[in-house]
Amino acid sequence: MKDKKLLLEQTKTLLSRLAETQEGSFSKNDMDELVDVLHFHENQYYIQDSPLIADYEYDRLYKHLEQKELENPSLKRIDSPTQRVSVDLISEFNSVPHLSPMLSLANSYDADDLKDFDAQVKKWTGTENQILQYAVEPKFDGGTICLVYDEDILVRAATRGNGTLGEEMTHNAKRMNTIPLRALFSKYGIKKVELRGEALIPLDKFKEVNAQREKEGLEILANPRNAATGALRVKDSREVSKRKLEAFVYQISYIEWIDEPKPWTFHSQGIKILESLGFKTPDTKEIICQGIEEVIAKCDYWQSIRDEYAYEIDGMVVKVDSLALQGESGYTAHHPRWAIAYKFKAKQATSKLLQVEFQVGKIGSITPVAKIEPTPLAGVTVSSITLHNEDFIRSKDLRIGDTILIERAGDVIPYIVKSFPEYRTGDETLIQFPTHCPSCNSVLKKNESEAAWKCENTLCPAQILQRIIHHASKDAMDIEGLGKSIIERFNELGWIQNIADIYRLDYTKIAELEGFGAKSAENLKNAIEKAKNNPLQRLLYSLSIPLLGQKASKTLAQYVESIFDFCEWQTENYTAIKDIGPVLAGEMERFFSNETQVNLLKELAELGVNTRQLEEDKPHQFDQENAPLLGKTILFTGSLTMDRKKAEKLAETAGAKNISAVSKNLNILVVGENAGSKLTKAQSLGTVVIWTEDEFLEAINYK
Repeated sequence: MKDKKLLLEQTKTLLSRLAETQEGSFSKNDMDELVDVLHFHENQYYIQDSPLIADYEYDRLYKHLEQKELENPSLKRIDSPTQRVSVDLISEFNSVPHLSPMLSLANSYDADDLKDFDAQVKKWTGTENQILQYAVEPKFDGGTICLVYDEDILVRAATRGNGTLGEEMTHNAKRMNTIPLRALFSKYGIKKVELRGEALIPLDKFKEVNAQREKEGLEILANPRNAATGALRVKDSREVSKRKLEAFVYQISYIEWIDEPKPWTFHSQGIKILESLGFKTPDTKEIICQGIEEVIAKCDYWQSIRDEYAYEIDGMVVKVDSLALQGESGYTAHHPRWAIAYKFKAKQATSKLLQVEFQVGKIGSITPVAKIEPTPLAGVTVSSITLHNEDFIRSKDLRIGDTILIERAGDVIPYIVKSFPEYRTGDETLIQFPTHCPSCNSVLKKNESEAAWKCENTLCPAQILQRIIHHASKDAMDIEGLGKSIIERFNELGWIQNIADIYRLDYTKIAELEGFGAKSAENLKNAIEKAKNNPLQRLLYSLSIPLLGQKASKTLAQYVESIFDFCEWQTENYTAIKDIGPVLAGEMERFFSNETQVNLLKELAELGVNTRQLEEDKPHQFDQENAPLLGKTILFTGSLTMDRKKAEKLAETAGAKNISAVSKNLNILVVGENAGSKLTKAQSLGTVVIWTEDEFLEAINYK
């Protein structure tokens, strides 16, 4: 970029000229001067937060540029500010390869984790007796992006994708004023470069965006992160501008040099270079720490000011600053060994418990749900929180009217931490657990070995409705388009009163229903017809038999030719099967000896629903050659690039058994992004093999 003083002088000259009649020729030098001045003021406004001219003056210069480009199209520069505002729509997002893999980061949660990280780095690099220099940067909670510049011009932008391939969104990146269309990397001897960054919305701008959307009658955006990631993938780039997206760049990940390599020594030097080229970067004056104790103090400080920061952050990223030591530390298939994410504690807030509603589940369990004052928490507004059962209410000493402390565990699940008796005025009331079902008024009962009160009336309307919802759900019969709200609507209309009614819906009536139409009705019909051909294991799971989960359904489906075979089974038939215990056996016997339930199954069969064992239900035949994980137990945690169900299916096919918890019985833990407590527990056991998703796929020879 030119000298600041020169650019300001050129600004004054250009603005004075605009007051005069514009006559005569317009040269390439004139175009360069005008573009350079506008880029300078973009940087002052969007990057430095220190505008040096009024918005009106900038707009005059911008309109002048537009006019001159129209008059002199051959002089238009590829990095002109006017190139940010294309209104072209793209038809699809193309997958593009990253120049270097975008790996995840290992996570840490406390000072001990950071000390362990420091010790490991020193061990890998032979620097046990040295104090290492680290760069500590905010961990922005937005959408990860990858930018490629070739000969100083932005040529491609992409999302993270699976780390190897991302979705190209160059048209959207150009809409972000914090991303230079041209950056003079050539000044540093760089021909081609790939940068890592994060697209996000400042918190104040997010409020403005939502206020405008509410005014226009549009759906309110849930939180800044979702708003940012969603905007990256819109086909109309104008939405990026509307959502006021910005981009921070924090890593140079790939370089092609013009001549001889001219590398710098420290990561922080690379950040300073990016800053000098007009990128929005972490504050280079604030990121450097000498030794891990300074790192810990820096992380603690940032956690204390988290809510005061202009952007949503969920932690800090700690990096070895020396590029040489980064190289010596190396990488795993999942993450660089020279960097770690320090995750902040779950956000907490106080609220007020207004009332408690009691909901009836598909097998009659009564679940109390707290209705609280709507409270913003970790990017969402929380108004309902499950209270689990009566014992939970008593253990927390909760009363209606209480001031309560809530948090989102892992920034996801709302949870009541405690009540504050100190704030009680005497107007609070004890929560009275019902003695009768809120739906059918049957007397509630409680098994001594269980925490939940239950309605034992299987004909309870609330139970039936929940069973219908479960039957159609993704994990059960997977009927696309027949979600909870649609089922509730059809139930109110009297169209679905039991599971069998799903398979005799009148699609002509549905097509006439407000919000539907012929196409929607046809799609629903096709989804229901498809569900009829599901394997037996899905049908079993869909019946809401107490204690019968997906895994047990799959196991049992291997041992019968027809679902009606279970009508003849006794306890010993079930318990002879590994992992099927006497309690589940008892529930199965009760279900299949119930005439009403058996008649329902006969009705389903008459309606065309498959009730027989299919090929998918039959057990796999394993040998060591085609089952590399034979005899191993496995568990997946964190966010995977592939669907979790697909990963579990692949593990099964490879001979492994999927289990649900970390224990001494677990052999392999496969971790994705944001792996939490399961990873921590597995590491503490010391007996669990921990794999990345890539390592898992490699182990099973997945192509």
